[in-house]
Amino acid sequence: MSLEFDIAKRYMRSHHGYGIVSVISTISILGVIIGTAALVVVLSVMNGFESEVRTRIIGTGADILVAHVTNYPIKDWEEAVETVKKVDKVMAVSPIIFLKCAIASKIESDGIVVRGVIPEMEKNVSSISEYMLTKDLSFETDDSSTVGVWLGSTLADRLGVSLDDKIKLFSLKEAVSSMTGLIPKAMSCQVTGVFETGMYEYDSNLAYIPLKAAQSLFNMGNTVTNLAVKTNDFYKASDVAIDIEDALGYNYYSLDWKDMNKNLFSWITLEKWATFLTLSLIIAVAAFNIISSLIMVVLEKRKDIGVLMTLGMSSPMIRKIFIYQGTAIGAFGSIVGCLLGYILCYLQLEFRIISLPKEYYFINSLPIEIQFLDYICVALAAFTLSFLATIYPATRAAGLNPVEAIRYE
Repeated sequence: MSLEFDIAKRYMRSHHGYGIVSVISTISILGVIIGTAALVVVLSVMNGFESEVRTRIIGTGADILVAHVTNYPIKDWEEAVETVKKVDKVMAVSPIIFLKCAIASKIESDGIVVRGVIPEMEKNVSSISEYMLTKDLSFETDDSSTVGVWLGSTLADRLGVSLDDKIKLFSLKEAVSSMTGLIPKAMSCQVTGVFETGMYEYDSNLAYIPLKAAQSLFNMGNTVTNLAVKTNDFYKASDVAIDIEDALGYNYYSLDWKDMNKNLFSWITLEKWATFLTLSLIIAVAAFNIISSLIMVVLEKRKDIGVLMTLGMSSPMIRKIFIYQGTAIGAFGSIVGCLLGYILCYLQLEFRIISLPKEYYFINSLPIEIQFLDYICVALAAFTLSFLATIYPATRAAGLNPVEAIRYE
């Protein structure tokens, strides 16, 4: 252990002289601890919300959507499905039709998005089976003249329908002209399933019908609008999307889940950085307290500094004493703060202490996702601010004239 560090440790333990010094030092340590703990907890909560949103978006859709460059229907989709399946990291492929139409019940009508799927293939690319409240992925109906349909829970409530109730879907694609205007193509449907993803956009505007029924409703023949792709690592979806384009050729393009929801995830990232910078002000305030406490220590130990310098201690060595003292406060505060934040996050993960009202949120408790990179960044930020706070007091102490320091004590 160096002489400078030993002296710094003695100064930190000193309780005589200016009592306010130890009070300010304690406040500085508490400020660093609270600021660090607040930062890691808030970042973990934001990570949790981002993870929940991402899971539901990918779970309802797919990791990657493939479409024709002209945005016209894909005619040779069976061949395209087999080609995409051979791409590395692709787990499953499902043909879909994704188009807008109108829906009507006995009491309400609205515009929605219809997703035409093959249930056996769709369950391999999305998590729709996990969101089905009816726990059944069948489109089978009691009446052969109707088509089975799955509705989002919010949409079903808005239409005032439940299982086995009848509704109608209307498509204006290639609508028939008449003297009274365009006559949309209608399809009679029966509700065979209700799903709830927790995402209002999906639960209030999305309906599933069989792929062949969608092809008939929109007069598409044996074509589809997109291929939904599931990968073995959704973080690598952008790379897989490029490989799919290379495999299919210039007639197709692919969008991964990040491209399809770029605005949403950009906003989440921006908010996370804004929160990080805002809460860092707590640590910055603690750093100013470190400056204050060190300046007062310099004033209190003025005579000691003069004696040490007359005994041969150089200015750089004096500077190190106060740098060690300030950085020790920052290191202790950041380590304890990270530990406290981790304990709070762990308690929330295990015991769900903070719950959320289900009628307002898509989850029933505050989500937490611990990422140790956040802890490292927060600890480094706290330590760096604490170190920077030591420069002025340490420089001031090193610049004291030993003769003047001793003369006036």
